[in-house]
Amino acid sequence: MKELSTERLDRLLDSVLKPSRYIGGEMNAVSKPFDQAELTFAFCFPDSYEVGMSHLGIKILYDIINKQPWALCERAFMPWPDMADGLRRENLPLFSLESRQPLSRFDIIGFTLQYEMCYTNILEMLDLADIPVYSADRKDGPIIMAGGPCAYNPEPLAPFIDVFQIGDGEDMMVEAISCVRDCKAAGKSRLETLRALAGIEGIYVPAFYEASYNEDGTLASFAPTDPCAPSVVRRCVVTDLDHASYPSAFIVPYTEAIHDRIVLEIMRGCTRGCRFCQAGMLYRPVRERSVETLLRQAEELENATGYEEISLSSLSSGDYTHLTELVTALIERYKDKKVSVSLPSMRLDSIVKQSLEETQKIRKSGLTLAPEAGTQRLRDVINKGVTEDDLIRAVKDAFETGWSTVKLYFMIGLPTETEEDLAGIGVLARDVINTYFSVPKSVRAKGLRVTCSASTFVPKAFTPFQWQGQDEYDTIIKKQKDLADILHQVKGVNFNWHEPELSMLEACFARGDRRMADVLYQAWKTGCRMDAWSEYLRFDLWLDAFKACGLDPAFYANRMRGEKELLPWDFIDAGVTKAYLWCEWQRALKGETTPDCRNGCQGCGMQRFEGVCSK
Repeated sequence: MKELSTERLDRLLDSVLKPSRYIGGEMNAVSKPFDQAELTFAFCFPDSYEVGMSHLGIKILYDIINKQPWALCERAFMPWPDMADGLRRENLPLFSLESRQPLSRFDIIGFTLQYEMCYTNILEMLDLADIPVYSADRKDGPIIMAGGPCAYNPEPLAPFIDVFQIGDGEDMMVEAISCVRDCKAAGKSRLETLRALAGIEGIYVPAFYEASYNEDGTLASFAPTDPCAPSVVRRCVVTDLDHASYPSAFIVPYTEAIHDRIVLEIMRGCTRGCRFCQAGMLYRPVRERSVETLLRQAEELENATGYEEISLSSLSSGDYTHLTELVTALIERYKDKKVSVSLPSMRLDSIVKQSLEETQKIRKSGLTLAPEAGTQRLRDVINKGVTEDDLIRAVKDAFETGWSTVKLYFMIGLPTETEEDLAGIGVLARDVINTYFSVPKSVRAKGLRVTCSASTFVPKAFTPFQWQGQDEYDTIIKKQKDLADILHQVKGVNFNWHEPELSMLEACFARGDRRMADVLYQAWKTGCRMDAWSEYLRFDLWLDAFKACGLDPAFYANRMRGEKELLPWDFIDAGVTKAYLWCEWQRALKGETTPDCRNGCQGCGMQRFEGVCSK
């Protein structure tokens, strides 16, 4: 085991970019005696400190674990390449921020899986911690856990992760760490501990399952190999957000984070049914926090952090039942302290004008809207449930309320997309600009800025589009060029797009099976890391990795899949049934829309979960 030399580490910190990423000691960080804890947990975020410290999930679980008097939770983040290289050069292990303990000393190491293109960072962090990257090679040391949205297709990481947590983590995490503590106290072996964990609802232990394949490369079977492992892993759901644990203090970083502010999770889940949206399917049903609870949480967090912005977080903030009441109360309570309120994730058809007016009283900000597609036909295909009139009404309300900066998010490569759909994006952008100039000068703010961003559609597990292949690489390149030419003709619009290489790799992992683990390992061994950062993406090495493993990226990213094909994630019960998703896929191909389930049950399957869905 590598030892952590304080002298060598301090010398290394003097030489790296942003040493504040690695020193810990921030306000509200929890410090407990490491050797006195019955259970130690290292929460690892497989991306930079700035990204990780913006993530709400790490704040919630860090607080939950440290509230247990017998447990300790500390943090670690993916080091920037200069620091990673320095750790290897100095023969130093990756360590936790709070007590500078080598990660190999912890009982559990937990990774959050937010984005597929952070997977090489998981292998890099394990290797830097002097921990074997393959689960089968670990005879002792920490149990490696992982959870988050990407855990709903865990197979590309299956050989590397000991335990996956599927679903909401608040209750499951306490049960899991209690299980490991009890096994540790009883002197149980690693195998016995994994068997005990496999009995917890929402837990998947990949070592207890085996996959086989057909001659055409498709999945032939997937079944448990140990009696302790369930044939179906059922997602864990928190039913009551008002009583769910939530931090009363956030750690305040020394260096600026991506989102450096108070975050209030006003509700979880979305019932709109956008067919491309994985989160909208995975986080069903809608569960709201009461205004009273949110005001109490805001007061605790403002007192503990001194932040000057409160962000209302959800998949669709405009759908929160008491939005205007909440925003008005927050503005009134904090106006003297100049604390502003921001409303991300607003739908075009749920803009509340009064709420917009309230949020502008303290500090002006930009407004982000997501039409997703350029024509009504394609918006119906994806079940977006909004019209061009909704967009124009939304931006007009915003312009009349003092906004002058608008970001419009679109996707290219959506199923059934045509040239007319791409041209429609330019039409919408032009209509937004014309709407701004239709507002009297005496009312509108100066300095109009309209940005159109186009990401590439990535088919995801547990969505109606999981059977749809992604556009081929050359097709994506052409569509990006065509859209750039279209928007270039619209004066006053900035155009941003996502790297198609990144989107292709994301699709491979989003739809991948266990064989993708070989590609991942090969890519990492040849130098891939920090792939989500364009300056570090080595697409050539990824293509070499596919070739070395005898796999074709098109098989995963571009191939259409049939109704009867066994999918790598079919053993997981996420709530929404496969039959419902297939029905939605067929409705998409016909251009038929499905109503919001708040207006009547659509039979998605969530009603099978007792106490979860009221429909």
